[in-house]
Amino acid sequence: MIFTYISRQLGKFQRTARLAGSGIRRPAAARTLLLGLAMSLLVGSLLAVTSLDARSRTVLDLDTRIQPVALQDWGDYWIDNTGRFTPEQVAGTESIPWKPTRGEAIYPVTSGQAMWVRFNVPPAPDAERWYLEVPYPSIDRASLYTLDGAGQWNEQRAGDLVAVNKWPVPHRHPLLPIALSAEVPTKYLLRLENGHAFSVPLQFISESRLSYSEQRVSLILGIFFGLTGLAALISALGAVSLRDTAYGFYALCVTLLGLTQATVTGIAGLHLWPAWPEWSDVSTSVLPMLTMSATLLFISAATSLYERSRRLHWLMVGQAVLGALTAVVLAVIPAASRMDVFIPIMLLLQFSGMLVLGWAWRRGDRFAPWLMLAYVPVLIAAGWTLARNAELVPIGFLTQHGMQLAVALHLPIVMLVLMLRSQHRRENTRRIQGLDRVDPATGLINGHVFAERLFRMIARSERLRHQSAVMIIDLVNTEQIQRDFGRKAADELPLRVAERLLSTAREIDSAARLSERRFGMLVEGPFSAEDAGTLGPRIVARCLMPYKGLHVDCVAQVHVAYALVPHNGSNAQGLLTQLEERLASAPADSKRAVFMLGEAPPPRPPRRSRLGPRPL
Repeated sequence: MIFTYISRQLGKFQRTARLAGSGIRRPAAARTLLLGLAMSLLVGSLLAVTSLDARSRTVLDLDTRIQPVALQDWGDYWIDNTGRFTPEQVAGTESIPWKPTRGEAIYPVTSGQAMWVRFNVPPAPDAERWYLEVPYPSIDRASLYTLDGAGQWNEQRAGDLVAVNKWPVPHRHPLLPIALSAEVPTKYLLRLENGHAFSVPLQFISESRLSYSEQRVSLILGIFFGLTGLAALISALGAVSLRDTAYGFYALCVTLLGLTQATVTGIAGLHLWPAWPEWSDVSTSVLPMLTMSATLLFISAATSLYERSRRLHWLMVGQAVLGALTAVVLAVIPAASRMDVFIPIMLLLQFSGMLVLGWAWRRGDRFAPWLMLAYVPVLIAAGWTLARNAELVPIGFLTQHGMQLAVALHLPIVMLVLMLRSQHRRENTRRIQGLDRVDPATGLINGHVFAERLFRMIARSERLRHQSAVMIIDLVNTEQIQRDFGRKAADELPLRVAERLLSTAREIDSAARLSERRFGMLVEGPFSAEDAGTLGPRIVARCLMPYKGLHVDCVAQVHVAYALVPHNGSNAQGLLTQLEERLASAPADSKRAVFMLGEAPPPRPPRRSRLGPRPL
């Protein structure tokens, strides 16, 4: 029809053009030409738009092979700003400006308003039961009205403001049965109420498909909640057994996070509080805010913020209290104002948590970057959810299940970080507790423990009738190393000597650091004098070998004094005193490095007077 009309207008245009070319009535021909062209374009555009609009509406076809069946633009919607229209008034008012529904549209509904959707279900086989699915667990109220044979509208009601145990079909989200007719279309009116703008892709699903879909969703949610419950249990046990507050706060975080996701997915309203519609309505805002408050306390504990900066720690505690107070406010204010309070406070707390993790990372916390990595997917999913609440994105797979996927990535990383952190803390505790027995710089036992072990070694040697050895090792060239290679090399040299002594000692032997430049070694017997005579030079040779990372001439020169026990005596303290005196009697520039207790000390060279020889 459009093409026929355009062809006629083109024919008129050609005839007018010929008349204008022949010179007959040119002014009139020109006006006719322009008028015909404008009318052709206007009418053609209107017809084209009308035709395209007519073709844009899809037909609702309840086909069991293609499910779920989306309503798309088959229905019409209208927002009642008063919220007082009844289904009879909506059906009987012809002046209502209906608009086509859209699958991904965000409808600007707020408290005190109602969104009406009208649609007809075409004749379809009634062998299987069908449901209208509203896949938005947080919607306040969804009422489906069906016109019966007596001309009355029957209502089915679901939503957060209705107890789940009173829904037509208790489910995670509103699921309303519809009646089909194989002969005539069925008219329906749907009334939706919510405290803020929402996106609801209305769809139809059959009973058999619903059972299969719920089994798949239950599997995914079961894995998620099982993982969250396990993480919460392990964290709680860690808090009790390890007495670590970070585990306790994380157990609280995971518990609140699991409850939040149970609320968002509709599991909580279905199984935890089916008879508390008021709490179901406010829990979607209150629980996320409490989760964020607990997260701030966990971050402060995991990064040891109290020890690093008490001012920053108390600032985090104050923000956690602010989140808790905001949760109380969200529970009492009208639904239309919740997002105006929820979104800015949530963004503030999230930014503060990441900022503190970055601060701890800059100050050397080895676990802060891993915690930041663990929270990245959670923040992305939370940002997507906030964007949906702010009417920026429609509801979809990411807004419904993005947080579950993010938490599934988040939990293993945080649990691994907590285990590594607790292991690190235990090692530090053991080091602190062992400071009275172990030298903290080298890890060798100290002089007190060395004397105790020497006493026990002497007793064993006497009981078993064999010889053991006790050695004192002095580092004698520290001043020379400091002059030639600097103070850093001189400070590092005793650590290298301790490493060489540990590599020389057997598992049953003991190495000790007695002072800054003095070491000791206990060599368990049976041990002969010949063995002792070879062990001393071997220690000297090991210390003279070059060290990795130091100059080839930066080596340790040591003097070794040793005694056989109980051959040289049975008094532990007396033996140590004699060995120290033996080393002290050795000249500093002596080429001999190994000395045995009991042999005569070498003669000291005569001291030369600064005034020269005495006159005879």
